[in-house]
Amino acid sequence: MKKLLYITCNSKPENISASKTVGREFINAFLEKNDDYELKEVDLYKINLPRLHYRYFKGRNELVDQQVYDQLSENEKRDVDRIIELAKEFKDADFYVIAAPMWSLLFPAPLKEYLDCIIQQDVTIKIEPNNIKGLLNDRCRTMVYIQSSGGPVPWLLERRINHGGTYLKDIFKFLGIKNFHEILVDNTQFTEEEEHTAVEKGKNEARDLASKL
Repeated sequence: MKKLLYITCNSKPENISASKTVGREFINAFLEKNDDYELKEVDLYKINLPRLHYRYFKGRNELVDQQVYDQLSENEKRDVDRIIELAKEFKDADFYVIAAPMWSLLFPAPLKEYLDCIIQQDVTIKIEPNNIKGLLNDRCRTMVYIQSSGGPVPWLLERRINHGGTYLKDIFKFLGIKNFHEILVDNTQFTEEEEHTAVEKGKNEARDLASKL
């Protein structure tokens, strides 16, 4: 079966998170239409995300070899093993959905820590003396980014304000994921009516996008 990796980055439970609510709407609609996908969910506020200590690496984005690994403490070995596990899990997927809020014009910090874990030499990236390239162009992959924000994001300023979306689009395109789609759930902060309207609009967009993919 193909693999759908659903990554959430919000400490709120789903029933009070706009990004997670719209994310679930997309997941349900997509799986209803595509029953050949296996779903794997990753909550970045619940899983173990190692901090990337310099002792874990022998080069840029390249983890230590076996000899150095054997000299690490048990906790350090678990961190290295976890980094490898996360990177391989990401590479094994065919379809990705990320649901996160906009915080300070970006996404929450655990998502960046996750990206640092999964971008590893000879797994998702290849760094050579005169060339750097992504390794995820070996087959067709798709990314859907669902972002909520408290205030409205004017479309004229979207690229200048929405640093999370533009960063993710750029980094995943570099890795080899060419198909990138975005659902923005804006204006969720001020009143319950505005939040409800924004979420319902996002859910409609999610169902519409899922029907096309």
